[in-house]
Amino acid sequence: MINSLVVRKGTDPAKLHRASRAAQYVRMSTELQRYSIQNQAAAIAAYAQDKNLTIIRTYIDEGRSGLRLKGRTGLVELIDDVRSGCADFDYLLVYDVSRWGRFQDVDESAHYEFICKEGGVRVVYCAEQFDNDGSLLSSIIKNIKRVMAAEYSRELSVKVHAGLCKLASLGYRAGGPTTYGLRRELVDESLHPKGLLRKGEYKSLKSDRVLVQAGSNEENRTVRWIFDQFVEERKCDAEIARTLNQAQVNNHHGRPWTPLMIHNVLKNENYIGKVVYNRTSKQLGQKLRSNPPEQWVRATGAIKPIVDEDVFERARRIMADRYIAISEDEMLKRLRTALARRGRLTTRIINSTPGLPCSDSYVDHFGSLRKAYALVGYTASRDCDWFDCRDNSSAILAQNREHIRVALQKLQTEGGTKVIPNEFGATLNGKLYLSFVLARRATNVDPKHVPFWRAHTYRIPSGLLAVGRLNDENRSIQDYALIPYCQGRATYLRLSDVALPRLRGLRFATLDELIHEVGKRTAASRRSARTRPAPSMQLTKSGRPRTKNVHARR
Repeated sequence: MINSLVVRKGTDPAKLHRASRAAQYVRMSTELQRYSIQNQAAAIAAYAQDKNLTIIRTYIDEGRSGLRLKGRTGLVELIDDVRSGCADFDYLLVYDVSRWGRFQDVDESAHYEFICKEGGVRVVYCAEQFDNDGSLLSSIIKNIKRVMAAEYSRELSVKVHAGLCKLASLGYRAGGPTTYGLRRELVDESLHPKGLLRKGEYKSLKSDRVLVQAGSNEENRTVRWIFDQFVEERKCDAEIARTLNQAQVNNHHGRPWTPLMIHNVLKNENYIGKVVYNRTSKQLGQKLRSNPPEQWVRATGAIKPIVDEDVFERARRIMADRYIAISEDEMLKRLRTALARRGRLTTRIINSTPGLPCSDSYVDHFGSLRKAYALVGYTASRDCDWFDCRDNSSAILAQNREHIRVALQKLQTEGGTKVIPNEFGATLNGKLYLSFVLARRATNVDPKHVPFWRAHTYRIPSGLLAVGRLNDENRSIQDYALIPYCQGRATYLRLSDVALPRLRGLRFATLDELIHEVGKRTAASRRSARTRPAPSMQLTKSGRPRTKNVHARR
């Protein structure tokens, strides 16, 4: 249905000029809405025929929520085409306001529509009872519709969350996959077993329920052994994980154990027969947050216990005693002690020193490890100046992109070069890629050595590479270099004045000089293409082209 609405190659171009060109955007929230896309496309096709519009392109998002832009490749592609000027249509047909999105901030929905309007594309809602013509009445109704679409998602989220909490209180599994030694069993509404659910499988009928059952006897023995080692032998998580890996006992993913996995097993109440839900929540695309224990939903006796409840409580008390919170002054005091003993500080030293919080804790409390190092009077030997000037480099790159856009536009108007912008720079005449990057100057270079710059060239396509080399402080662009670049050479490009001739590169004082050189090269390539002689062809007596017999010579 969708493909039948797209104009394919070979269509008479004259017909496209007699009718206005349009694109359509269709979206469905879940894969269970099997016919949603086809129904939207049929309604849009009827509207297009009635308004004498020709649909030439389709942007589609299947199984994507309308709460946010992230993950909606169809809408992202649409916005990129409009912004880059590649949109060759005047109308964008959408079924209704809710298919455009259920953004919780209605201004976000209006923002994306304004981008289309600014690019000369008018958004039309085919199934709505108002014309999106910018009048006062249509603006009021459209804004109300946006609020209604957002409110529908909020109300549905509350109802779904309440339903899941009710299921969890009855002892059913309301979450996702289980941990080691546990299985998900699918049952019908009469609690008759229907089979075990494997990883990635979920129920298909709304009346079905999921119960948690204990795993194999071998897995149950492993779980009890973990608790015994932690409670009776007083071993830490890392020692237990190391012992299991040495015995080649894999976890439920078939991979080696880690200390974090052991910690998750020790605190999982499923092993004492309880189902716990709502420990964390992430409603309407917000950030994941931890809920207080009084909001947790528990069901007792829903699972056959694997571990004695007394052993589980002893393990919980041991973890509470081990994982204590210390003040930031105490954290710095212990860091100074580690520095005095080891003579230096690294992430590995911090994580392996007993009694010292992990490196992530120092990052969370002080912002970064370098700030924590500075508070204890230690300076790392690694060059970390890039982290300080990274935000400034982003601003430089943003300003430089505007200059690049103006220069490329001048190249297209004056030099006759066809310029198509892309994420790295531009494509010239449909063949040559011109990419732009910034190169940071290395600050820890020996004075006897030649200064050099490093540019991140990951995913840069083959073609011409324009490098903006920063000054000594990495605060502004010093000069530019233009070099031929081959994709896959390295993640980072090391550049110096001595290496420029070897890389067949040229240095320029300004960006305009660099763009002028690019224009000269593209003009020369066009001239050579026009003057290149056609390949000679030998003819047979009958006038047919003579072909070489590749098997004639041995």
